[in-house]
Amino acid sequence: MNQTCAVCPVRESAACAVLTEKERDALAAAGSTRVLKRGEMLFAAGDEEAACATLVSGALKVTAFDAEGNEQILSLIHPSGFIGELFSPFAHHDVVALTESQLCTFARKDIERAVSEYPALAQALLRRSQEDLLATRSLLELTAHASAETRIAALLHDFAGAASHTSCHIADSFDLPLTRGEMANMLGLTIETVSRKMGELETMGAITRNGKRGIDIADPALLRDISGR
Repeated sequence: MNQTCAVCPVRESAACAVLTEKERDALAAAGSTRVLKRGEMLFAAGDEEAACATLVSGALKVTAFDAEGNEQILSLIHPSGFIGELFSPFAHHDVVALTESQLCTFARKDIERAVSEYPALAQALLRRSQEDLLATRSLLELTAHASAETRIAALLHDFAGAASHTSCHIADSFDLPLTRGEMANMLGLTIETVSRKMGELETMGAITRNGKRGIDIADPALLRDISGR
């Protein structure tokens, strides 16, 4: 077994988990490990032959800019998530590290070849793409109709879910990958509203804030109820 794959923390949850050991070794031989610092870009909109990648640790944001130059966060990528636009001549969005992030990167041609050679990988990437599409639709619905309190609770619940090592329950604690401003941007709120509502969630006993970025989930059931998740 490839040594990097053997110690990979997302080897059982990433799309490549469906491959046999021999197939995974072949795929790993075509890839490389890359570490991005916070704010560093994986690729930008318009890049040709942009890399594809599996996120091993950290967090990424997918962004676009409107005509006035304002950034809009379209989605987040959490560990084991796949990023890259297959069968496209260029990237359509910027992908930027929110925290120091480690990725397993591949040239697009190598992933396209692997998808052709390994049907199980193609199905896994298709399932993941569908999950990402549903998550994006859920975010759009949330920002269009839900209260500010529900939006904040849902985002925190999703962060806790992404930080968990199991699908059975959310993590007890995590560090926010977004600043207050980025959370406001993503949820269509003001920074003041984000700060106020997080304070209210803490007063209600759903969460406890721990330092600048730390969040402890004090009452998972209450947070879930408020979020509607």
